[in-house]
Amino acid sequence: MPGFPIPGHRVFAPHPVLQKNAYTINRSRGSLMDSVLDRFLRYVKVDTQSDENSDSYPSTQKQFDLCRLLADECRELGLREVRMSEFGVVTATVPANVEYAAPAIALIAHVDTSPEFSGTNVKPILHENYDGEDLVLPGDPSRVLSVAGNPALKTLIGGTIVTTDGTTLLGADDKAGVAVIMAAAARLMSEPEIPRGPVRLVFTCDEEIGRGVDKVDIPGLNAVCGYTLDGDGVGKVDCETFSADLAVVTVEGINTHPSEGKDAMVNALRIISQFIARLPTDHLSPETTDGREGFMHPYVLEGGVAKATTRIILREFDTAKLADQAALLGSIADDLRAEHPKAAITVEIRKQYRNLGDGLKSEPRAVLKAEAAMRACGISPELSIIRGGTDGSILTERGLPTPNLSTGEHNPHSPLEWTSREELETAVNVLVELAQQWSSERL
Repeated sequence: MPGFPIPGHRVFAPHPVLQKNAYTINRSRGSLMDSVLDRFLRYVKVDTQSDENSDSYPSTQKQFDLCRLLADECRELGLREVRMSEFGVVTATVPANVEYAAPAIALIAHVDTSPEFSGTNVKPILHENYDGEDLVLPGDPSRVLSVAGNPALKTLIGGTIVTTDGTTLLGADDKAGVAVIMAAAARLMSEPEIPRGPVRLVFTCDEEIGRGVDKVDIPGLNAVCGYTLDGDGVGKVDCETFSADLAVVTVEGINTHPSEGKDAMVNALRIISQFIARLPTDHLSPETTDGREGFMHPYVLEGGVAKATTRIILREFDTAKLADQAALLGSIADDLRAEHPKAAITVEIRKQYRNLGDGLKSEPRAVLKAEAAMRACGISPELSIIRGGTDGSILTERGLPTPNLSTGEHNPHSPLEWTSREELETAVNVLVELAQQWSSERL
């Protein structure tokens, strides 16, 4: 679907090593009339990679760079109640323009990018009038964005594809969401004839390392529901996620010099390896499950002879089944205790997040309004599930029902990450229509 027309002056300069129809953007400041693509290209050039080994919040000081920029741009747009907290969380409000009290909604995106691949010196490339062929990324020609591996490209022939040069990730996860929210706010402020209740903007840090909403003042938002803008493609309303726990299995053994190990050494590494080997592999594993099937996934193994630990993520759409997974881990531990009576084996279960769908039942309008907004934009909405979690999972559990919406993200956390102008513009249209849908409600 074509995007809304926002006029704006853009200055593009060809990159010296890029192919025909590939450009980089020179703009550095925002304005009311910037398009969503202008904003996106500006934001991805700010390095905001988070660091899971840091104890600070945000985990990297460079996330403040984009947070400050967003706060300044919110003020330039004339938004109300613009604030950046000491933790970098930016909040602002598009004020209501209806004469009655309408409920507020919150639009949420995160500024950080994944620690899994470099986000430094991002060079976004525009492939305009896309011809439907594979795209070779010129910074590393061994990296090719193939049509076979990315069938969504077939729907965007003639459009504008945005990629990296192949040396970094792009940062569409989630600067696409940030740009979409900012562009929607700009449109609402510039077109007062569009009815709306209060629309809260929320930009968070450290989502990629599981701390995205730790510092969000949920009661202070005073919103009836929220929407995270952190989804792939077009037209999806993610309304279910996994429920998640973390299992930490620890084995304490007895270390001796190996020359004197007979009947004395208890090797924690061997025992923890046996524990992992007894986990199911033909089911309940990421390698053998899809759809609504859950799994147990060991992803960290560390330690030595005296002490070894593994971390196992537990995932189920049916929250009650997490107890079954925990029981299975407990039975494996019991068997190994019997086989290795001198070892101390513990299984600690830590709650992480719960299925988004469980909490959305308290505010069914959150999904219904999103579906209506998409239909009004000529899109057939798809109610989808996420084999993972979102900030919306935690927000919903804490009292703010928050489904996740599409913003055109593809191949996140990867140098093959990409988005498109058309998908970004469509996401903006949906948010503007969503504000109108909620404006008809009264408190």
